[in-house]
Amino acid sequence: MAVLASATALAEPLAFPSLNIGVGAATKPGDVAMTIQIFLLLTILSLAPGLLIMTTSFTRISVVLSFVRTAMGTQQAPSNQIILALSMFLTFFIMTPVWQQIDKEAYQPWKAQQISQDQAMERAVKPVRKFMLSQTREKDLALFVSLSKLPRPKNADGIPTLTIIPAFMISELRTAFQIGFLIYIPFIVVDMVVASVLMSMGMMMLPPVMISLPFKILLFVLVDGWSLVIGSLVKSFG
Repeated sequence: MAVLASATALAEPLAFPSLNIGVGAATKPGDVAMTIQIFLLLTILSLAPGLLIMTTSFTRISVVLSFVRTAMGTQQAPSNQIILALSMFLTFFIMTPVWQQIDKEAYQPWKAQQISQDQAMERAVKPVRKFMLSQTREKDLALFVSLSKLPRPKNADGIPTLTIIPAFMISELRTAFQIGFLIYIPFIVVDMVVASVLMSMGMMMLPPVMISLPFKILLFVLVDGWSLVIGSLVKSFG
C-alpha cells in the first residue's frame, strides 16, 4: 500500500507557484508613499553603474589602464574584462574611506531611526561632494557654473551637485590623458630606436612593431610597470 501511495503521489502533477502583480486603489497615504519609494529605489539601482562611473575614481583608472595597453601595443592583453575588473576593485579601494564616512554619518543613524531619510541623503552626499571637489579644477567648475547660468556662488557649498559632477568628469579625463601621455613616452622611444635600427640594417619590409613589442613588454616587466602605474594612480587621489 505504501508503494502504491508513493506511486500515486509521484503521478500527480506538480503545483507551480503563481505571482500576480496588479494596480489597485490605495486605502491610505502611506501606501502611495511606499509605492513611490519603491519606484525611486528601482530607479537608483538602474542608475547605479552610471553613478559609480561619474562620481568615483573609476573614470581615471579605466582610461589610464587602457592607455597602458594601447601604448604597449598588446592589442587585447589584458582584456577589457580584466581592465574593468581591476578598475572596479581599485575604485572600491580608493573610495572606501568615503563610503565608510557615509555609512557612519548617514546610513547607521538612519537605520537606527535617529535621523530622517532626507537628512540621511543630505549627509550621504557631503563626503561624495568633498571627494569630487578635491579632484576638480576650479577652471572646470567655473565653466559649468557659467553654462548653468546660475548666480556666482560664494563658496563650494553653493554649487549644485549636478554642476559638480560634469566638472569632475572632465577634470578626471584631463588628468587621465596627462598620465597617459607620460606612459606613452618610453614606449615611443623604444619604437623609434627599433625602427632606426631596422632602417640602418636595410630591413625595410620587417614591421618595427613586431620587433619592438617584445622589448616593450620586457621593459615594462623589468621596471615593474604595473606596480608603478597602480601606485601612481592611487597616490594621485591623495
